[in-house]
Amino acid sequence: MTGWVRGLRAAVLCVGMVAAAAPAGAQSIGGTYDVAGTNLDGSAYRGTAVVTQTSSTTCRIKWTTGDTVSEGICMRNGSAFSAGYSLGSAIGLVIYSIEPDGSLKGLWTVADSEGVGTEVLTPRR
Repeated sequence: MTGWVRGLRAAVLCVGMVAAAAPAGAQSIGGTYDVAGTNLDGSAYRGTAVVTQTSSTTCRIKWTTGDTVSEGICMRNGSAFSAGYSLGSAIGLVIYSIEPDGSLKGLWTVADSEGVGTEVLTPRR
């Protein structure tokens, strides 16, 4: 296992341990979302994300933004939602807060890259 994979695993575990202190929410996180975000360079993007719940706290996520598709694993606890994902050969991490309206507001980055992107996932109703 390479160093950046170990680092990503440690970061996701750390987020999970912090999130474990909050009580689990009742709303389901699974479904299709509209995506609006900013890249690390500040440019905007839009697309869709599909979250498939695999247990009461874990899920799979797939983003489609233009011609780019990235997939990952995700974890939810209380008002915290995080995902580790692959983007080509790069590994990324996104941390969202679950808002009262069901939207997810987050910050993301890619391993060994400067900057932070933003992203809002809005559930399709």
